[in-house]
Amino acid sequence: MTLLRNREIRTELLIGAGATLLLAAIAFFVHPLAGVLLLVLGFGLTGVHLWFGARRYARIAALSQRINRILHGEEQLIVSESDEGELSILYHELHKMTVRLQEQTDRLAADKVQLTDAIADIFHQIRTPLTSITLGLTLLKEPELPYERRIALTRELLRQTERIRWLVETLLKLSKLDAGTAVFTPVAMEVRTLLERAVEPLSIAMELREIRFEMRVGSERLTCDPAWTAEAFGNLLKNATEHTPAGGTVTVEATETPLFTEITVSDTGDGFSEADLPRLFERFYRGKNASSDSIGIGLAFTREVLAAQNATIAASNQVGGGARFVVRFYKTIV
Repeated sequence: MTLLRNREIRTELLIGAGATLLLAAIAFFVHPLAGVLLLVLGFGLTGVHLWFGARRYARIAALSQRINRILHGEEQLIVSESDEGELSILYHELHKMTVRLQEQTDRLAADKVQLTDAIADIFHQIRTPLTSITLGLTLLKEPELPYERRIALTRELLRQTERIRWLVETLLKLSKLDAGTAVFTPVAMEVRTLLERAVEPLSIAMELREIRFEMRVGSERLTCDPAWTAEAFGNLLKNATEHTPAGGTVTVEATETPLFTEITVSDTGDGFSEADLPRLFERFYRGKNASSDSIGIGLAFTREVLAAQNATIAASNQVGGGARFVVRFYKTIV
């Protein structure tokens, strides 16, 4: 009998039988009929107890089998019971546990797919400039290559090398943000100072394409990490510069309220496709109007940096045409 495998049942059975026999023996000396009745009653109650115990352990055994099937992937969830009692509470708690484990399994599976896709995207993004570099080096080995062509190839090699360097550094920074190991040092500073630092690397590119840069900023202030935040805004300004035609304008405006400091970056380019707007800040997502050199991590990096500093970012199209980014640095936790 499998029920007797349980030590608790064996102990209860021995105690019940021993107590019944002892009480029946005492009652028998008082009156034989009383002893017989007490013996029958005692064993009857012991049998009823064993029957209820058998039902309880049968439910526990069924629960164990279901847990085993869940561990082997044959079932998904333990259905909780609506009855009262400690065993039903156990069912309910196990149900919650299996739901959470299933959610974690689903998240891990999704993360695995995302990681695989990310690795494929990274490989593709690195392979393209590497191919250009290999081809350029092959051409540079030609002894009769014209001087002008050699200079042009050298510039292209430098550009592709810089592209790979930027990609690797940005990915490393994103990994720090994901792991929570990025160190931010908040500093109270003027918005103008931050934006001048962010636009400095783009000044030559803007000048060559005759793009006007307008900074409508007064004495607004914010608290942020200067290095990380300047790089984040640098990505926004770079995106605006690349999508603004020659002779166009990139504008930055700032306002400050008791709750937040808002910085707006806008341009006079083509703006965003409506289908791209919900996915602009996804990693490795390249929109419809993305340039051929676009990798698709600049805006994702910017959002992560801002989010780590209690700031938000939103993208939209301007009424008169062009893209618009609105960044808010909140002065309290939101």
